[in-house]
Amino acid sequence: MSEKHPSLALRFRGFLPVVVDVETGGFDARHDALLEIAAVLLEMDAGGHLRPATRIHFHVDPFPGANIEQAALDFTGIDPSNPLRGAVAEDIALKGIFDPVRKAVKQNGCNRAVLVGHNSFFDQGFLNAASERNDVKRNPFHPFSSFDTAALAGLVYGQTVLAKACEAAGIRFSQREAHSALYDATRTAELFCSMVNRFRDLGGWPPPPPGKMPPTLARELD
Repeated sequence: MSEKHPSLALRFRGFLPVVVDVETGGFDARHDALLEIAAVLLEMDAGGHLRPATRIHFHVDPFPGANIEQAALDFTGIDPSNPLRGAVAEDIALKGIFDPVRKAVKQNGCNRAVLVGHNSFFDQGFLNAASERNDVKRNPFHPFSSFDTAALAGLVYGQTVLAKACEAAGIRFSQREAHSALYDATRTAELFCSMVNRFRDLGGWPPPPPGKMPPTLARELD
């Protein structure tokens, strides 16, 4: 990577970070309903800074036999039976997310997408379960690697709750709008970008040349 031509592919070792948030009918990825999913694609400007770009969002019909906990609905405020949701079947939602992600992976010269999420294991678990349930052959996301903004925000800002981390980063956060997949994905994308950009501005990226690295690290990069 050069300073004149920063690259998402080189910055993340061939991975394209894509922010994902889901709203669900519970905590069990295999048995509880996926009710909402949103993804935010990121782009890198000429200065090597990340920023949110395309946003994708679907309300999702519960799959046949899906469990839905009332406590989860009370938390999110979702009414799965409301026709105004405009919900689609899981396979349509997955295709609507995966197709533009695959396109972005190719356009950025990456090998695969990597999920970025706040407590990313949760979103990744539901995404993987839905993909398996719908026999998706070409899931563009890495099956187990992810970037967790809760952990990163704990390191950078000393906060692990999304609202508190956004506040520490100077990002507006509305509790009234929270627990919508699109809103939470958008704020998570802004938080992730703020941390990556801050690290760059502090001199953490690009890395120093091998000659200025500790010998063990320099040997790994040779």
